[in-house]
Amino acid sequence: MDLKSLIRDIPDFPKPGILFRDITTLLRHPEGLRYTIDLFAQKILDAQLKADYVVGIESRGFMFGTPLAYKIGAGFIPVRKPGKLPAAVHSIEYQLEYGTDCLQVHQDALNPDSRVLIVDDLIATGGTAKATAQLVNKIGCQLVGFGFIIELRDLQGRQNLPDVPIITLVEY
Repeated sequence: MDLKSLIRDIPDFPKPGILFRDITTLLRHPEGLRYTIDLFAQKILDAQLKADYVVGIESRGFMFGTPLAYKIGAGFIPVRKPGKLPAAVHSIEYQLEYGTDCLQVHQDALNPDSRVLIVDDLIATGGTAKATAQLVNKIGCQLVGFGFIIELRDLQGRQNLPDVPIITLVEY
């Protein structure tokens, strides 16, 4: 199945000069969504990325991370923006192009030495994925890899990530 044909391009969003890769058209396509999750899970299993937990990055990482965790027999842990988790959290601040941002995970979500696979819909510059990896590392977990539906190769985001396997399904 050609996943690129199910991903819509939206020019000049969110600002002029940006070509946005919209996955909502993939999500609404039952066969395409099933194929995406099945292919993603198979690639993870083929790479022997044994994970105790799939960590999904807010919010599109939740859409793919949860069914992926189910398929590979792992738990699912959400990493969220500040103020969205009700219990005590671990936090990490990271640099954006203009300013900083923060990610959080519940303090009781991950045990040290857990094996973690980080999942999101897209990797561009890699900043958010890198920060999530730092958060996982701060807790004492073992990062086994990353998984992304889409990789924007020209932005070289994978060069900013730790040296672990990176699985992508579609490259632009």
